[in-house]
Amino acid sequence: IRCWSNIPFITMPLSRAHGKSFAHRSELKHAKRIVVKLGSAVVTRGDECGLALGRLASIVEQVSMLQNQGREMMIVTSGAVAFGKQRLRHEILLSQSVRQALHSGQNQLKDMAIPVLEARACAAAGQSGLMALYEAMFTQYSICAAQILVTNLDFHDEQKRRNLNGTLHELLRMNIVPIINTNDAVVPPPEPNSDLQGVNVISVKDNDSLAARLAVEMKTDLLIVLSDVEGLFDSPPGSDDAKLIDIFYPGDQQSVTFGTKSRVGMGGMEAKVKAALWALQGGTSVVIANGTHPKISGHVITDIVEGKKVGTFFSEVKPAGPTVEQQGEMARAGGRTLAALQPEQRAEIIYRLADLLTDQREEILLANKKDLEEAENKGRLALPLLKRLSLSTSKLNSLAIGLRQIAASSQDSVGRVIRRTRIAKDLDLEQVTVPIGVLLVIFESRPDCLPQVSALAIASGNGLLLKGGKEAGHSNQILHHLTQEALSIHGVKDAVQLVNTREEVEDLCRLDKLIDLIIPRGSSQLVRNIQKAAKGIPVMGHSEGICHVYVDTDASVEKVTRIIRDSKCEYPAACNALETLLIHRDLLRTPLFDQIIDMLRVEQVKIHAGPKFASYLTFSPSEVKSLRTEYGDLECCIEVVDSVQEAVEHIHKYGSSHTDVIITENEKTAEFFLQHVDSACVFWNASTRFSDGYRFGLGAEVGISTSRIHARGPVGIEGLLTTKWLLRGDNHVVSDFSEHGSMKYLHESLPLPQRNTN
Repeated sequence: IRCWSNIPFITMPLSRAHGKSFAHRSELKHAKRIVVKLGSAVVTRGDECGLALGRLASIVEQVSMLQNQGREMMIVTSGAVAFGKQRLRHEILLSQSVRQALHSGQNQLKDMAIPVLEARACAAAGQSGLMALYEAMFTQYSICAAQILVTNLDFHDEQKRRNLNGTLHELLRMNIVPIINTNDAVVPPPEPNSDLQGVNVISVKDNDSLAARLAVEMKTDLLIVLSDVEGLFDSPPGSDDAKLIDIFYPGDQQSVTFGTKSRVGMGGMEAKVKAALWALQGGTSVVIANGTHPKISGHVITDIVEGKKVGTFFSEVKPAGPTVEQQGEMARAGGRTLAALQPEQRAEIIYRLADLLTDQREEILLANKKDLEEAENKGRLALPLLKRLSLSTSKLNSLAIGLRQIAASSQDSVGRVIRRTRIAKDLDLEQVTVPIGVLLVIFESRPDCLPQVSALAIASGNGLLLKGGKEAGHSNQILHHLTQEALSIHGVKDAVQLVNTREEVEDLCRLDKLIDLIIPRGSSQLVRNIQKAAKGIPVMGHSEGICHVYVDTDASVEKVTRIIRDSKCEYPAACNALETLLIHRDLLRTPLFDQIIDMLRVEQVKIHAGPKFASYLTFSPSEVKSLRTEYGDLECCIEVVDSVQEAVEHIHKYGSSHTDVIITENEKTAEFFLQHVDSACVFWNASTRFSDGYRFGLGAEVGISTSRIHARGPVGIEGLLTTKWLLRGDNHVVSDFSEHGSMKYLHESLPLPQRNTN
């Protein structure tokens, strides 16, 4: 064991019986015994004189929550010096003000000189108060805390080490939270120049090492080190190119440049990393995170234990492939290269992918069969999801046809001029289409989504990150392999990446510096979760598909049952399936109404009655619980309205702005409906199921958007493009256009170049 005053870690950990550290963040939820190390910057206020009470209370709340879950929590804390300094300064100011008042007759507090306070004296004055504060806070959660003060010598004496170990185990057995600190009142003086000049805050190297040493000695599962930085960066935080390291592996020290140390305490990140690596070698998982950020400090500890991507996680298991951050960077670079290709080259890639889907049909279906067998054996998928998971020869043929449509229509998508303006003589402005950047598409159970979305991303020159469900793992792997094979013909293999790491969807939604747009494809619950989790990244999609069909008094008998049957029964799990059927009141108790009900019964559609419809019936079906329900099965709601105006109002109140239909032969009524219903898709005498990118002639879609910004309805290539402005001048400056300048604005519209219609 090396001396702690010089090197803050022990060269070899003691042997441990509890096994290896956790390999992945997702396993941290299984941590039973946890040490939380609070750095000086976390515990103290910004003026370094006194404690950050609000922050400390939040930390105590989180520790108490985990303790009450049955975990064994320990805290290694700093703060005694800062707390003592606050008390001693108060006493000195009070004493000096009395003396000055006696000598000069006036109180000149602003001219008083505060002497440099000796750190050990501050610690002696602050330790009791710090512990009393912890006790008062933990008492609010019916938890008892106990203080343990240690010095370096306590770890050099074998008997003292055994005593310390026994004491800690006994406290944990009694559900008491041990609060451990170095006994700063009796430690040796700090090394020269090791403390902040004029402040004399004692070094916290000992606490970094103390936390690691205790974690190993006590066979803890997890050590959480809270500091005033987000974690470990590949260069000093604040520098232009600094990037947070998500996972740090032993041996990566050479790739890291350590910067300055924290504002209080002198442990520094290098000392924390050494202590963390030593603890990791001893079998304890480690996370270094920010405990001072106001937006995350209130849940940073619980987030880490839940496995969320917070701070830097230390792991001994290095994944075989790239990290998701590296994949994002590869997709960005690959997407830019893809966008720079000629349109014919991008189309050639898509044509190649379409050919591979049919040429490699047997391999694809074999992989899909494995997914289906695993899903059926585990029984984790409902029948509608199993149908979505299943691939067939006809599905693959339809996919190939759709991809060829995309290739044919993508010739002039990127770089197309949509506006030309002559600003002034020899000063021309153009607005041209460009890719959005990097797309993250998250999809459930639908492996056919992968080639569709990939083709649209390729056609629009976007980089792509794909996150598929585990249930389609084998299918997604083979389809992604074929996609990269097609991309390779023009050297842009990296443009489309399949995320296979254990990243949770919520963590992916936080990568705002890597991802420009998130597109969820799946259940309404998935979409809602992603919309909630996305931090600073726009989400394109819809959380619900509550589609209506309104049957007007002038509806054709022949058309009504056909359209309703197709809208509800052709594929009831689809987001564009009918969920609420609105019937004009005058149609009740007519032969047309009876035909509708008979058809739904034959198709085994369960009917739920809306409040008004139920009031007309003596014996009604089960009354609907909510008129805002997406059934996704052979169920629907029937409600009665008095007019087309009331139908529109009902749709606006209970719909999801997805797809709504009117069935009528009255053109005036139909046009009123088409113009007044504010949904992404509004149809007249056509099934709701036409709301689809392939059926619209887009080739395929990345999803259906109910958003009012950028793209709405089925989103094809056009929805994955944005624009930029190109200005071509000749020594033009704004001052030439001033009141006394030599030039005048023209703002003339210029003709657009001829589009490629081949």
